[in-house]
Amino acid sequence: MPASTPKRPRIAVLADSDTRWKWGALTADRIAPGPSMEAGPREGAQVRPALDGFLLRGRATPTPRQLEEVGVRADSLREVTAVEFLRAMEEGSYDLLVLALVGGGVQAMLHGLARVWQDRTARPVVVTGYVGVVYEKLADGLLLRHGADLVLANSRQDADRFRAVYDGVGADASSVTEVALPFLGGAPYTGEHDPYTVVFAAQPSVPDSRKDRTYLLDRLVRHARKHPEREVLLKLRSKPGEHTTHIEELPYQKLVQRLDPPENFRLVYGNMGEVLDRTDLLVTVSSTAALESLHRRVPTVVLTDLGIRESLGNHHFVGSGCLASWDQLDAGHRPTPDEEWVARQGVVADGSYESAFDAARERIAKLLDRPGGMPPLAPYYTPVTAPGYLPGILARHHLGPDGTPLPGAPAADKEPGPVRQVVRRAARGAYRHGVQRVAPVIRRMGEL
Repeated sequence: MPASTPKRPRIAVLADSDTRWKWGALTADRIAPGPSMEAGPREGAQVRPALDGFLLRGRATPTPRQLEEVGVRADSLREVTAVEFLRAMEEGSYDLLVLALVGGGVQAMLHGLARVWQDRTARPVVVTGYVGVVYEKLADGLLLRHGADLVLANSRQDADRFRAVYDGVGADASSVTEVALPFLGGAPYTGEHDPYTVVFAAQPSVPDSRKDRTYLLDRLVRHARKHPEREVLLKLRSKPGEHTTHIEELPYQKLVQRLDPPENFRLVYGNMGEVLDRTDLLVTVSSTAALESLHRRVPTVVLTDLGIRESLGNHHFVGSGCLASWDQLDAGHRPTPDEEWVARQGVVADGSYESAFDAARERIAKLLDRPGGMPPLAPYYTPVTAPGYLPGILARHHLGPDGTPLPGAPAADKEPGPVRQVVRRAARGAYRHGVQRVAPVIRRMGEL
């Protein structure tokens, strides 16, 4: 008699930007029971998970081009409001739910889910975490994520910091689970390419001033002129008008129009892993791309030209051995990463990457097999512990203090019609125009 076919695990991922969709979908695959789409079948696995993607409607909802660039495929993918998503979770049946959202979004969903699942013991394991380096708002972001069954830490260092915050406020820290960044991978660097390729990994919001961004662009162009035998690439996250996790007020594409770059200088888009395939030197201010590069042992530089400051995020790389300036790079300097620092950052360049998600998979399996079912979700923030903070966070997602939808909360039972789609695109365009054109002018006027 043939063996019975095991149940296909069902996973839902809710994301609010292209980067968080990439993190959420890849994380779900790494930690779910069954074979991994990235690494091939795991031992004992017979079926691959079914992945349903939900994109939370907002300013950074990914465009089709951004989704295509991410390269992650789902069995279904649709745009939803918070209320629509909660209804889907009330009616659907999933084994795993990954909340790939900003902290306030996670907190709102946790309270909304606690309401829709209040009479159920059979519910998904809820997982959340961070897309990359955590260098600001540590306590705020962590407490907004408290209440998920697993709060993923991308490194040993982050796991220690996360537990210290939860322990320090008397919150349960057992949810903190050490993993690694889910999008690491690719072939290790084996030597220089022809032509030698320098890549600057740009960030949407770091630095944020025209002066600093113009300076970095000018230094990159000067490097290209100084080394005509090299290919110098400016790796961009989005095209003008598109939004990512962070708002980009001064796109490099517009700044470069005022320059006359040499022929060996180019703007590039696409998957970061594919760009790293041909990179000989990765340069950035503080992008998570530096960790992808270090994982593959590509020579990596974190710039000090604008200082080492918390507002830039490059303070996270103190001790990495990767800090250097453009003057040093132009003179031929190549940094040597500190192996101990790298090991603490979840980069796992020692070949142990595939085992980095074992602990999370084991915890999820135990929770799914828990006698009596899953316990209720219990966030640290409640109307009792944070009466002046929590209601505002929930209201942004049209939820009341108890997680119920507020009167007039946007929710639809069908895809938006042509008129609604046009209105939505116009509203987004107006918002982006305000962010990229009007807001900087107002700020400059305020500085006069």
